[in-house]
Amino acid sequence: QVQLVESGGGLVQAGGSLRLSCAASGRTFGSYIKGWFRQAPGKEREFVAAISWSGGSTYYADSVKGRFTISRDNAKNTVYLTMISLNSEDTAVYYCAAGSIPRTSSSYYYTSQYTYWGQGTQVTVSS
Repeated sequence: QVQLVESGGGLVQAGGSLRLSCAASGRTFGSYIKGWFRQAPGKEREFVAAISWSGGSTYYADSVKGRFTISRDNAKNTVYLTMISLNSEDTAVYYCAAGSIPRTSSSYYYTSQYTYWGQGTQVTVSS
């Protein structure tokens, strides 16, 4: 079992920045891929970013490329999402997720690849 706890969400003005953290406990952190997803009111949960178990490969949704950066520190059992140039469309609950290493890189983008989920942290961007 892996337990995930997100933190760092909050209210920020458009153009501002935030850094989300996801602390993991339980089974070996380093052997899992990590992802960030988000869900806005009335919308489906969507992929934001993911990172391989080693941190050598990262994946981003087109809507956040160039603005968000995912990183991980396996020694601290933590994955981060650094967000800059935030806009109102980034308002959502952000979820951290962990999953087994996929067979293909395309699998990083799908919720089905992830077994463990955090409880979510709210990010609200005011215009």
